[in-house]
Amino acid sequence: MEQTFMKERRVLPLVVSMSLPMVTSMLVTALYNIVDSYFVAKISEQAMTALSLVYPIQNLINAVAVGFGVGLNTSAAYYLGAGDSERASDAASLGVSLSVAHGLVLTLLCEALAPWFLGLFTSDAAVLAYGTEYAAIVVAFSVPITVGITFEKLFQAEGKMTVAMASMISGCVVNVLLDPVLIFGLGPIPALGIKGAAWATGIGQITPLAVYIAVYLAKPAPLRVRLRREMWNGSLCRRLYAVGIPAGLNMALPSLLITALNGILAGFSSAYVLVLGIYYKLQTFIYLTANGIVQGIRPIVGYNYGAGEYGRVHQTWRTALALTAAVMGVGTVICMAAAGPLIGLFTESQETLALGKTALRIISLGFVVSSLSVTLTGVLEGLGRGSLSLGISLMRYLVVIVPLAYILSRVFGPVGVWNAFWVPEAITGAAAWLLYRKKVKQEILA
Repeated sequence: MEQTFMKERRVLPLVVSMSLPMVTSMLVTALYNIVDSYFVAKISEQAMTALSLVYPIQNLINAVAVGFGVGLNTSAAYYLGAGDSERASDAASLGVSLSVAHGLVLTLLCEALAPWFLGLFTSDAAVLAYGTEYAAIVVAFSVPITVGITFEKLFQAEGKMTVAMASMISGCVVNVLLDPVLIFGLGPIPALGIKGAAWATGIGQITPLAVYIAVYLAKPAPLRVRLRREMWNGSLCRRLYAVGIPAGLNMALPSLLITALNGILAGFSSAYVLVLGIYYKLQTFIYLTANGIVQGIRPIVGYNYGAGEYGRVHQTWRTALALTAAVMGVGTVICMAAAGPLIGLFTESQETLALGKTALRIISLGFVVSSLSVTLTGVLEGLGRGSLSLGISLMRYLVVIVPLAYILSRVFGPVGVWNAFWVPEAITGAAAWLLYRKKVKQEILA
């Protein structure tokens, strides 16, 4: 099977065809996040707050899985572009083996540390109970998550975006269907409350892995997962982690950001913690859609870089940037115009609704300019330049925003935290543009 279409097809149709399945699956994933939170919010505001506090733990698991998957994706795509299918399959085999180990380590660590972590941000007994119950179940599914995401990245490296789309959508559909049944009960199935939400999430995460394995066994593919001595190669392992570790840190940084902001906001009121959690559920529609575009271009960039088609890499970057900026622009308009109804999906409290409307409108000011850093991180990962990608994300999620949020919160209260979002986006966007012009275009693609 050939992937030469990635260096032969016109760039715009290629980017659209590779990104559209991933954008579709990301939109479904975002919808699932909204629906899942909607049902949990029906239990109580404390349950929704608990879900917000557990989110960084879930994001950490996904960060490790996706980050390593990106390292595998770019390495496999590079070797396919260079015509070395054996090396590409060795990368796939090593990646699957290591993802199992990652999942086991994450299960042990997160199960042990989750109660302590939740206790850092709340003393509310109900919130702690909800959070501990939910975390204990979802963390137990870490191995299916890490292995499933690894297979997702393998299919993406081959350009089979529709397989990845179908698998991800199947998991979201299963989760959404199980949510009301397991949370509120149906017939002989008892009402499990927040435990039901956790079980629905876990079962939904097993479903994509089952689909990936079924497709892999049914159809031959260029990337074959098989155990052989040659795959245990130090240089190959270093290549996977050279991109995987920075990419994983890129994904983990939002968890650190949310944790830090929860600490700042908890000093004012738990209502602000809830508002931040609601915002992160809502912004998934925008940023997961943009992430779908990034996932679509990453194998294109890696393949063409491996094939020496540097001009197409630059064309791909420009095309993806335009598409991402358009998504961000639409997201800004929606958040400005419909802030009230969007926040109202998760709360009936008029106080929380008023706080949430203000937060959403202020934060959305930075959406469009963030398209620069969002797109460039994906391009750099596709080029195997994980450290540069990580540098951009550190500026965006940690170096600028956390100190700024603390300072502004001391001066303006919680509103200062919301304003701390768009300022770093502008700074990081400018830095990302300069990095591409001065370093990537001149040095990497010269």
